[in-house]
Amino acid sequence: MEQIQIRDLTEDAIIKGCLENDRKEQERLYRKFADEMYNVCLVYEQDRDSAKDIMQDAFIKVFRNIDQYNRRGTLRGWIRRIVVNTALDHLRLKKGAERHVDIDAISETHMHLQFGVNHSDSKDILVAVNRLPEGARLVFNLFALEGFSHREIAERLNITEGTSKSQYSRARQLLQLWVEV
Repeated sequence: MEQIQIRDLTEDAIIKGCLENDRKEQERLYRKFADEMYNVCLVYEQDRDSAKDIMQDAFIKVFRNIDQYNRRGTLRGWIRRIVVNTALDHLRLKKGAERHVDIDAISETHMHLQFGVNHSDSKDILVAVNRLPEGARLVFNLFALEGFSHREIAERLNITEGTSKSQYSRARQLLQLWVEV
């Protein structure tokens, strides 16, 4: 079987191939982002099999809607948004189930850039995030880690914007108590 060389192809070539429904290019796109997006899925769904289902559904959406990628942002960011939205859809279906953040799912670099903390501090924060009540944890993930606005969070979770803000505030207060940042 032919070894796939992702580095040899430009992102534009991969997108063009996906637009033409070329299975090889779809596979290249998948391989380029699969590990990272799987980790995003694990942030929202701890069960690894369910996280794989979410990722599969998300990539199907990516391939079906690649023509809507307008290149205003990065392809990675566009795919990540689809993955997060797909994870939220799955969470709505499983409403009431216990969910936790996988502390290995968020990179040390992301935590450093997002919060200005080093490796040991980022692990402490993520352990503390796991302890948050479900509503506060979900809003914290969406606002602080994914960059959604409170309005977007409210729309996606069917809550008010005020509830999103108060849940985020609650999460921050608890995290400040539990972790010195």
